[in-house]
Amino acid sequence: MNTLLKGKKGIIFGALNSESIAWKVAEQCHSSGAQIVLTNAPMAMRLGEINSLSDAIKAPVIPADATSLDELQNLIEKSMEHFNGKIDFILHSIGMSVNVRKNRPYTDLNYEFLTKGWDVSAVSFHKLLQTAYKMDAINEWGSVLGLTYMAAQRTFPDYNDMAENKSYLESIARSFGYHFGIKNKVRVNTISQSPTVTTAGSGVKGFMSFLNFAEKMSPLGNATAEDCANYCVTLFSDLTKRVTMQNLYNDGGFSMTGVSQNVLDQFMDGE
Repeated sequence: MNTLLKGKKGIIFGALNSESIAWKVAEQCHSSGAQIVLTNAPMAMRLGEINSLSDAIKAPVIPADATSLDELQNLIEKSMEHFNGKIDFILHSIGMSVNVRKNRPYTDLNYEFLTKGWDVSAVSFHKLLQTAYKMDAINEWGSVLGLTYMAAQRTFPDYNDMAENKSYLESIARSFGYHFGIKNKVRVNTISQSPTVTTAGSGVKGFMSFLNFAEKMSPLGNATAEDCANYCVTLFSDLTKRVTMQNLYNDGGFSMTGVSQNVLDQFMDGE
């Protein structure tokens, strides 16, 4: 156990099962000395295993639909009651595309599905930040993180409308980061993570093939869920007090690599 987050208190959204990045973040924050409240949508809680994580790290579970302002307010109120004070950090690890789930191609989107996915994946981040801002719920130098993916900047055909969702999420971090920084020095950032084997990620068509491609492209290899959890801990800590409004890549160098020798060798082998 290290003490990087000793005395800090945080809310973790999105822990579904032991493959979830949010699950790993909760475990690592607990190991670093933090107290945690876990939350997820009621339906996700029924499908997942969050109660076993709750028992392991002694964290209460407070259900909340992140698209509901009333439920977000209730979550924050109950969390502050549990902590007997304000919150130091929040992880938003939420993403969903109905179009992906229903196998609708990007060139034939159902716009009702699109709106639902946009609300869950991106607008919920604004709703969370706005609720916490109005309630003055986060301590000075607090930190809020959202998880994103590089499809917000580059085209990955099968990522579908999640690319727009992540673009909007990143824009919210920049815009709200300004206002929260002015108000009481709260940092707001996003982490652009490598493709990672999770329940959500595995639902994208061709996911495992792309994961293997990213591994061959990245000088350091793909960042794991555990790597992401460690990165989150540093961004929740006091070591990164003036890092805000950033989209931070945790991808083994994939985002800056044009082509790797490993990938080129495969093409040359086919000549």
